[in-house]
Amino acid sequence: MRIRKVNALSIVLPLCLSMLASCSSSKLDASQPQFRDASVNGVQLHYEQQGTGETVVLIHGAIADYRAWDAARDAIAGHYRVVAPSNRYFGAASWPDDGAQFSMQTHADDLAAFIRALNAGPVDLVGWSYGADIGLVVAVQHPELVRSVFAYEPSLTTFVTDASDRQAISADQQQAFGPAFAASKRGDQQAAVRPFVDGVNGAPGTYDRLPDRVRVVTSENARTIPLQLNAPPPPAITCAQLSKIPVPVAIARGTLTRPFFRIAADTANRCIPGSRLVLIQNGRHLAPVEMPAEFDTAVLAFLSRRN
Repeated sequence: MRIRKVNALSIVLPLCLSMLASCSSSKLDASQPQFRDASVNGVQLHYEQQGTGETVVLIHGAIADYRAWDAARDAIAGHYRVVAPSNRYFGAASWPDDGAQFSMQTHADDLAAFIRALNAGPVDLVGWSYGADIGLVVAVQHPELVRSVFAYEPSLTTFVTDASDRQAISADQQQAFGPAFAASKRGDQQAAVRPFVDGVNGAPGTYDRLPDRVRVVTSENARTIPLQLNAPPPPAITCAQLSKIPVPVAIARGTLTRPFFRIAADTANRCIPGSRLVLIQNGRHLAPVEMPAEFDTAVLAFLSRRN
């Protein structure tokens, strides 16, 4: 029997080229979510990227991470390059420390550094709840990094000065967060999740109606509740500072949202000259999950007209 000598390169080279072509094809398929990490201020931030074009950064809220945008991301990514990071301490990864650096200012500093690391020029910020707070802080402190801001139901209230409004906010916050924070103080973070979700949405039974995948995200981020509860005060952003934001801003809220979020949103809108108040009919605080089509329509309409 004759043994035929085979040049190894004749086998390996085509295989390698085939693998490289496959990898290149995968990398070029921007319509599919891509998962990456960025080194920011000494920590690693996990983020998801999808789509092409101008960069839109999605900023999640409390007891959530980049997956909070799963229901709303695809439609926006059909028109823009969408980048959704998990803020420090959020997500399933281990913490870089014991949580001592948890604060709105830390998250705003991280977001500013993250935007610089993207090297994409000014970006559009779309924030939800605590994420809307972070977006507004960055727009005030680092306006050169921002092309526009879409803030859905911010929870920041440092710019609310009307005495009756502040009294209403305090009472509504206690009603919204009291049961969840009581459970958290007892050390049962998982028990705090249901009243937290129901409370912010102002609708009992909200948590039980959420898709399983959303409940998993909130459960995995329950450990951040004590950090949120014990965080230092947020940056003292004033109405005057908001008024100087030089880029287009939309302040959005649901028509059925809690008084706390309604007052914060309406006041922010009044503080920012030329800002647009966007109302999602029959929407509540969890509209990006409960009404993603309506939320996407509002975001895309704003982005298409921001110039």
